[in-house]
Amino acid sequence: MSVETLTFGCRLNTVESEVVRGHAEAGAGGRDLVVVNTCAVTAEAGRQARKAIRRLARERPGAEIVVTGCGAEVERAHYADMPEVARLVGNAAKLRPESWRSGAVPPPEDIMAVRTAEPTRILGMNGHTRAFVPVQNGCDHRCTFCVIPFGRGHSRSVPVAEAVAQVRRIVEHGGREVVLTGVDLTAYGRDLASDLSLGRLVRTILSEVPDLARLRLSSIDSVEADPELIAAFAEEPRLMPHVHLSLQAGDDLILKRMKRRHARADAIRLCRTLRDLRPGLVFGADLIAGFPTETEAQFARSLDLVEECELTHLHVFPYSPRPGTPAARMPAVPGDVVRARAARLRAAGAAALARHLDGEVGTRRRVLTERGDTGRTEAFSLVRFAEPVPPGEIREVTVSGHDGQALLAA
Repeated sequence: MSVETLTFGCRLNTVESEVVRGHAEAGAGGRDLVVVNTCAVTAEAGRQARKAIRRLARERPGAEIVVTGCGAEVERAHYADMPEVARLVGNAAKLRPESWRSGAVPPPEDIMAVRTAEPTRILGMNGHTRAFVPVQNGCDHRCTFCVIPFGRGHSRSVPVAEAVAQVRRIVEHGGREVVLTGVDLTAYGRDLASDLSLGRLVRTILSEVPDLARLRLSSIDSVEADPELIAAFAEEPRLMPHVHLSLQAGDDLILKRMKRRHARADAIRLCRTLRDLRPGLVFGADLIAGFPTETEAQFARSLDLVEECELTHLHVFPYSPRPGTPAARMPAVPGDVVRARAARLRAAGAAALARHLDGEVGTRRRVLTERGDTGRTEAFSLVRFAEPVPPGEIREVTVSGHDGQALLAA
């Protein structure tokens, strides 16, 4: 019996694959099982997953290939029609142990009818120093380029006690850093209580799990950062000084056409507020290049945002039309222009990262070691050691230089 998982997409999928692996190994019943946890954020993500499935069928003849993830929700027919796929397990069912027992065929469910978030109960993540803890799932917003709400359902939160218990389990088994993650993380708590927020959860975890060395957040929405979360960055040294923002664009008209909830000024204001409260805090951001109707002047406002917000770690996405979304019906930017703008954004990001790394040379930094010879500072800068280091240690190092992408430890 063997169980293999192949994961596409987000951090949420990554940790859910660990849960699925555990359930499948317990219930596989001697089968040779391959679980493909798909992403549907772009049409390209679906093409890559289907290509991988065909390859797996050639390389693993006789293996049972099961498809789950967002693709199993929003592209169900595409995967169901593939002769290589034995069955589908929807997002609503994939975290349940009974879905992976030998002979189980979970019936299709309406993901939009799911109103509770399934907590994960794992002790860590295979091959990862940082442990991701999903505390929120789904999304109630309708950005015009995105199908993920239809793959994940409505926003729903893991109760505070369950989230704290999961963090405590990880720490008790040697975990040093936990990353809170979700689809729309700053929506945390609204479905559970009127006075519950992501900031309240952060405060509670840090209070009730004092042995947790580092707490980090995945991507947040700039306009939805609650006052208690903002205060926590100023007052909680174990909340890491690194914020990744879901910005997507820097022009107000493009943001409106995306149906985002923030304006350009909101993003700049939050960055300035947090940096004033926590000097040295570092920002990352998601940015889309070449959104439909984007002019050169509008793109330039996204490019300018890199400097105005002092963004250091960029995730740049060339716009890719997603069938079924409103944006896919808008006038498209030519593909060569999209690619060129993405390249310009990446170049701006590389220059911003180099400036940040220049400023780190000669400083003392606390680094959480990872596999091989790398680690991460509290502000998430990559560090390279001169030789391999044991993973999961926190070491104080002097930064001797950098190679354009990573700091070098003396």
